[in-house]
Amino acid sequence: MKGDQIGEFEELLLLAVLAMVEPPAVVAIRQHLEGVTSRRVSLGAVYAGLDRLERKGLVTSSFGDATPARGGKRKRLFEITRNGRRTAEAVRRVRNAMWKIIEDRR
Repeated sequence: MKGDQIGEFEELLLLAVLAMVEPPAVVAIRQHLEGVTSRRVSLGAVYAGLDRLERKGLVTSSFGDATPARGGKRKRLFEITRNGRRTAEAVRRVRNAMWKIIEDRR
């Protein structure tokens, strides 16, 4: 099934898009990830990961309005799809189940 498996970085990207109130652009997603993970994240990695998520049907992208601050360029904005939300919830259930097993053995 399309979008069944995602890697760690794709999971982080999906969660970042979910965490943001307004549909975020790539720079905002990168800043969010760097703030939460305390790791440097390249814009290229963010673009590539978001492209993979879009091909899997987990996020969609659209272009916002052109702004003078960006020299008339439009930002590419990302939103999670229904399938993306289900995938994020499934990953969360698996992680929670694994942590429960670990905690129950202590």
